[in-house]
Amino acid sequence: MIQITPHMRILVSVEPVDFRGGIDKLVALCRERLNADPFSGGLFVFRNRRGVALRVLCYDGQGFWLCQKRLSSGRFRFWPDGAASKPAQLEACELQALIMGGDPAKAKGAPPWRRLSLAA
Repeated sequence: MIQITPHMRILVSVEPVDFRGGIDKLVALCRERLNADPFSGGLFVFRNRRGVALRVLCYDGQGFWLCQKRLSSGRFRFWPDGAASKPAQLEACELQALIMGGDPAKAKGAPPWRRLSLAA
């Protein structure tokens, strides 16, 4: 099971991916497109060309997890801008909004780090 925490690094490939390749293809894309180490424990998010499916790749220390969500109707409308041609980074609450078909930019989650005030 993959537990998404606020401390995880979540990278999103802004360009669509051909899902016929499987885990090995996505591992190569992590290195080539995202310039990231797929063994780092971060989450890597990919979308297919038609925008109806997402895949999330994660390494847990023993092997890779590959999770997929395919919509039964509609498309994932909101996706990070590909104009920069570099990976987008998301917070955990933004990824959860994206997976549910929502707009990650409108996700309102608690900040991942807050300064604790010391009571006197």
